[in-house]
Amino acid sequence: MRAVIQRVSGASVTVDGSVVGAIKAGFVVFLGVSGTDTPLIAEKMAEKIAKLRVFEDKDGKTNLSSADINAEILVISQFTLYADCRKGNRPSFTLAGPPDLAKELYFHFISSCKGLFSHVQSGVFGAHMTVSLDNDGPFTVILDNDTA
Repeated sequence: MRAVIQRVSGASVTVDGSVVGAIKAGFVVFLGVSGTDTPLIAEKMAEKIAKLRVFEDKDGKTNLSSADINAEILVISQFTLYADCRKGNRPSFTLAGPPDLAKELYFHFISSCKGLFSHVQSGVFGAHMTVSLDNDGPFTVILDNDTA
C-alpha cells in the first residue's frame, strides 16, 4: 500500500460536477493498493497516518497529531501511485492491485480511518475525479507499507 499524504487547510473532490467529499483542516490521502496488500496493512497505514505529528503546536513546531487538532481526512483511490516507468515512456500498472482487491482494501482503509479521525470523506472508487486542495505548508509525506 502506498499513500501520498498532504496536510491541507481544506479540500474537496468532485465527480461529474458534484462535490462528493469535502473536509476542512487535515489530510488528503491519495491511496494506492498493490497486489500483495492485506486488510492488516490497510489498518496499520490508517493508524500511522493518524499518528503522524505534522501539525504545528503553539510554538510553530510540527509536534501535533491529527487527534490533537481534530483533523479531518479525505481519501482518494489512486492506482497510478504504482506506475512503473522504468521501461519506455508509457507507465505500466502491473504492480497495482487488481480492481476487486483494491476496492476492498480502499474501503477497509476508509473504515479504519473512521475510528481515528473526526470526519472521514472519500472520493468514488474507479471514477474520474477532480480534487481541489489547499496544501498547508506545503507539507507532503509519502508512505509505503514497508515504511509505515
